[in-house]
Amino acid sequence: MSQSLTPAAIDNAIAAFCLKGSPRSVRPHGNGHINDTYLVTCDEAGEKKKYILQRMNHSIFQNPQALMENIANVTAFLQKGISERGGDPDRETLSVIKTKSGENYFEDSLHNFWRVFPFIDNTFCLEKVENTRDFYDCAVAFGNFQRQLSDYPAETLHETIPLFHHTPSRFRTFQKAASDDVLGRADSARAEIDFALAREADTHVLTDLLEKDELPLRVTHNDTKLNNILFDKDTRKALCIIDLDTVMPGLSLYDFGDSIRTGANTGAEDETDLSKIGLDLSLFETFTEGFLKGCAGSLTPLEIKLLPMGAKLMTYECGIRFLADYLVGDVYFKIHRESHNLDRARTQFKLVADMERKWEEMAEIVTRLS
Repeated sequence: MSQSLTPAAIDNAIAAFCLKGSPRSVRPHGNGHINDTYLVTCDEAGEKKKYILQRMNHSIFQNPQALMENIANVTAFLQKGISERGGDPDRETLSVIKTKSGENYFEDSLHNFWRVFPFIDNTFCLEKVENTRDFYDCAVAFGNFQRQLSDYPAETLHETIPLFHHTPSRFRTFQKAASDDVLGRADSARAEIDFALAREADTHVLTDLLEKDELPLRVTHNDTKLNNILFDKDTRKALCIIDLDTVMPGLSLYDFGDSIRTGANTGAEDETDLSKIGLDLSLFETFTEGFLKGCAGSLTPLEIKLLPMGAKLMTYECGIRFLADYLVGDVYFKIHRESHNLDRARTQFKLVADMERKWEEMAEIVTRLS
């Protein structure tokens, strides 16, 4: 990212967009770690209008134009479909506020990249699963996202982070990190390295099927955590999928798998007591049921059959990313203690191993619910 922001830079960005009313307040919003986010409140004839202003992190997202083109096109498609079904497109999906020159984003003189979305009021986010119903509604929402975009030409989207969920590529990066061992850390992670190397064959399963056209290319969110859904405060129903930065072409199994990895784990992602880590089969069943309901028949039989593999592979892939980062010196994921990334890798691999032990039960649940 570039230099820290000044009030003048923020005001300059606000002035570039077509907002209703005059800005009255600007304050930091949310707890995201990637982009700088502000809540802008405007006054239009005594009525408050709220907007989300964000400075995009172009160190991570190096092509803001392509990223915003993806978001603008996908949200416009969603708005049309929601309207046709009698829904509320202003609350059920994001929409991109244009600049005064008609662009999806604004680049200032210091090469900061800005965007604006309308603020969706009377909503909240959950940081963790508080009850089974929330997790079910989360699953329905992400399944519905797949269904709503099942007719969208995924191949027309930009790949804003190349090879993001290309597991063979992630494996090669990990393998090089382990082989080079630039910091001499490999000995402290020998068991984890051996665990990852022993599962190389799994890394090709989904990409091979995609290349053979046996799995369909789809629009995928690629960051399907619980806190990327807005819930309605009145109904406590999942309302709107947010954080669309990683919307790209991919596989439905990526989105399903990442939700299971984060939501059906019995422990925290960086838990040091591995006895607390495992797959909660009840939550796996809850999410699978909700996801299939949301997808509403839009998945192919092979996609459904491979849902357990999606869960395992996304967990494994995240594990090798954490492990590779540990081996090269913690350059990507933020750490808060020594060996933090190694601890994260260990939790992911423990979860993978538990999935392998429960593989038949996972498959039976998917078969029964489909």
